[in-house]
Amino acid sequence: MTKRKKIALIGAGNIGGELARLAASRELGDVVLFDIPEKEGVAKGKALDLAQTASVEGFDASVTGTSSYADIAGADVCIVTAGLPRKPGMSRDDLLSINLKIIRQVAQGIQEHAPSAFVIVISNPLDAMVHEMWKVTGFPHQRVVGMAGVLDSARFQCFIAQALSCSIKDVRTLVLGGHGDTMVPCLSYCTVNGVPVRTLLPAAELDAIVERTRQGGGEIVKLMATSAYYAPAAGAIAMAESYLHDQKRLLACAAYLEGEYGFRDMYLGVPVILGAGGVERVVEVALSPEEKTMLQQSAAAVQSLLEEAKRF
Repeated sequence: MTKRKKIALIGAGNIGGELARLAASRELGDVVLFDIPEKEGVAKGKALDLAQTASVEGFDASVTGTSSYADIAGADVCIVTAGLPRKPGMSRDDLLSINLKIIRQVAQGIQEHAPSAFVIVISNPLDAMVHEMWKVTGFPHQRVVGMAGVLDSARFQCFIAQALSCSIKDVRTLVLGGHGDTMVPCLSYCTVNGVPVRTLLPAAELDAIVERTRQGGGEIVKLMATSAYYAPAAGAIAMAESYLHDQKRLLACAAYLEGEYGFRDMYLGVPVILGAGGVERVVEVALSPEEKTMLQQSAAAVQSLLEEAKRF
């Protein structure tokens, strides 16, 4: 009898709860929702609430809550959302010193109890957090990845579809670089059912959409006074599903680079093939001169963040 997969979700906040709902309802595996002892009740309460939806939603995956890392033992996938969420007026970089301490503790817990897991990091500032996760766990870099490009590309798709009043299913986008204000929405790879978006919208409107995409997270923070959670959770689940089912999807993720795109020893948003081997390949695509310049600027911002992280 095939053993059911196990999904460990580190952080039982808004994103963690939505991750648990999606993972259970899609039956990706049994779900363990983890949080610190002070929030154990939240983790157990959300798990119980979700477990009671199983008969209505029609899934058999179990959902449990805990504050003990021992309960994530043997997890196939760990999705990390732990950390302080953004508040109005805060940049992702403002979270660096606080969330570095948290991510190091989480990494140690995963390294000890789920040493074979595929790890997806959502915590911000994303590029620094996923790099720290990789360093502390000592896992092969193919098994540690950041969720950013899937989310940023989804936002880009949403805004394009709204501007054109067309089906979002026909819109294809690609967003590279760091998960922040320097991200690179690639217009040269933005199409609507194969039609280049530049032929469908005027340049000024496209520029506005690109800027809105870059500020997409901040826009939601201003509206809700906390970070987004539906779309980030959906992005991470798409990545986990591609890994667990060996779908080999091409997705934009924060992956470790070893010379690809001219960068080395850093995590940066690039297109990758995600399959049973984790990040099986970084896909290098041709960029316009403008996109190359923007990607270099984005990489420089990420490198600056990594240098800042060393001080803590």
